[in-house]
Amino acid sequence: MFDQARTTLTTIRDLHRFAVSRFQAAELFYGHGTDNAWDEAAYLILATLKLPLDRLEAVYDAKLLPGELDQVLTTLQTRAETRKPAAYLTNEAFLGEYRFYVDERTIVPRSFIAEIMAAGGLDPWIEHPELIHRALDLCTGSGCLAILLADYFPDAQIDAVDLSPDALDVAEINVADYHFGERIDLLDGDLFEPLEGEKYDLIISNPPYVDAHSMDELPDEYRHEPEMALGSGEDGLDITRRIIESATTYLNPLGVLVVEIGHNRDVLEAHYPELPFVWLDTESGDGFVFLLTREMLEEAGY
Repeated sequence: MFDQARTTLTTIRDLHRFAVSRFQAAELFYGHGTDNAWDEAAYLILATLKLPLDRLEAVYDAKLLPGELDQVLTTLQTRAETRKPAAYLTNEAFLGEYRFYVDERTIVPRSFIAEIMAAGGLDPWIEHPELIHRALDLCTGSGCLAILLADYFPDAQIDAVDLSPDALDVAEINVADYHFGERIDLLDGDLFEPLEGEKYDLIISNPPYVDAHSMDELPDEYRHEPEMALGSGEDGLDITRRIIESATTYLNPLGVLVVEIGHNRDVLEAHYPELPFVWLDTESGDGFVFLLTREMLEEAGY
């Protein structure tokens, strides 16, 4: 059908209708930037043609050159047949207005923490952003949250740690793109391992948190992402527990810890009944990201 499309389709409107039909027929999964076939097709067409992503209607009836048509159809066919996430086909992903380079060396950026920061969700706990001088991003992946930290807290020096050298290579590209090379230090290591003696005003992490059962049930799109960036033991909380139980050592007296855990709230609260987790609001609910202060951790014996 894609071969036939190369000889019959002419406009972006034609391509968009065709792509949506093919994506629906392939029963693709969406969750790496868009959440439906219509938006996914529009994004891939516009991104491949290097057109503004918010101007589909303005170019809807534009005719494509043969080379452009072939390039777009190749991208659409790859998405439909391999189920590779769109971000890996265009080498870009977005967190709000922030654009990041991405490839299969790292997980596609997506985080409730980015949404919380943009909405001022940390403001009640960080009254004076100018007093955030040291911040840490654990499991930094592509470096996206470290870059947001550097942007939101202009007086802060940021450490960003990941266990994957490949992911850190991608993070280095993004740090350079945002000209934060002098403020963000990328460190290769296992969580707090390379940080002996360091103290931070703010620690954030969007660690792997998929449980073993869910890992077995993931849609094919997620199979293209590094497995180590997704799974975290039988209940999905192996890494989160290590962060909680070590964080006090690395937090300043007024320090704050913020961690994303997906749908694991009930499991986490059952494991730590002594901890007064503060659950931060997101558009999808308030059970995905928790906040703890150093004082809360110390009072609970950590």
